[in-house]
Amino acid sequence: MRTIILAGGLGTRLSEETISVPKPMVTIGGKPMLWHIMKIYSHYGHRDFVVCLGYKGEVIKEWLLNLDRFDGSFEIDLTSGALKPLGDSQREPWTVMALETGQDTQTGGRLKRALEAVDDEEVFVTYGDGVADVDLDALLAFHRGHGKLATVTAVRPPARFGRLHLDGDEVTRFGEKTQSEEGWINGGFFVLNRSVGDYIAGDSTLWEKEPLSTLASEGQLMAFRHDGYWQPMDTLRERHDLESQWHGGGAPWKLWN
Repeated sequence: MRTIILAGGLGTRLSEETISVPKPMVTIGGKPMLWHIMKIYSHYGHRDFVVCLGYKGEVIKEWLLNLDRFDGSFEIDLTSGALKPLGDSQREPWTVMALETGQDTQTGGRLKRALEAVDDEEVFVTYGDGVADVDLDALLAFHRGHGKLATVTAVRPPARFGRLHLDGDEVTRFGEKTQSEEGWINGGFFVLNRSVGDYIAGDSTLWEKEPLSTLASEGQLMAFRHDGYWQPMDTLRERHDLESQWHGGGAPWKLWN
């Protein structure tokens, strides 16, 4: 089943990192965020991707074209340009459509263009700036079980600060940051029937506004509740948190071996 990744935004809140690269190419543990997301889907056997390009899309194209060269040894014939990967090369079993969707196109417009470029009746869709330990098998089964047009993964946002446990005015324990208890939000990791493209007017449409609101009002949007790990990379602080988890050996989204 094909996965559409919305990877064309500006990433203005992470401007320290996105001056020279698009947000999905900001690295965690030396690998682009895009790689981490694709590895999550690949772990569940979903290895066909459409990457929707916009801002600095050429950086993503260059990475895709040279992925094998970055991840192992190779021998090259400089006369012909022929490349022969050597034994330690680890080729990813992926098929990727790098789809130009416009510099200024909004998320809905990118999604609509991607749906028009493929003939799949249902697709996974996610953003290029967040990871999670979502059970994609359970998500897909949930979507197919309810028969509606769209499923969004509902998550609880990470708490920004450590939690104080109080007894009156006395601090009894200072807890680590946990998931917020303030309600559910859109965590991405959608499953969509292709007809949702009819709900998107054009390039200027934000997927998160009119299309999702209309689907909800028509009873065509269901929520798959995910109580596990979910983390976006919207700020430099969040990027550092992800980096620390990766190097600390406790990255919850690393489902693969």
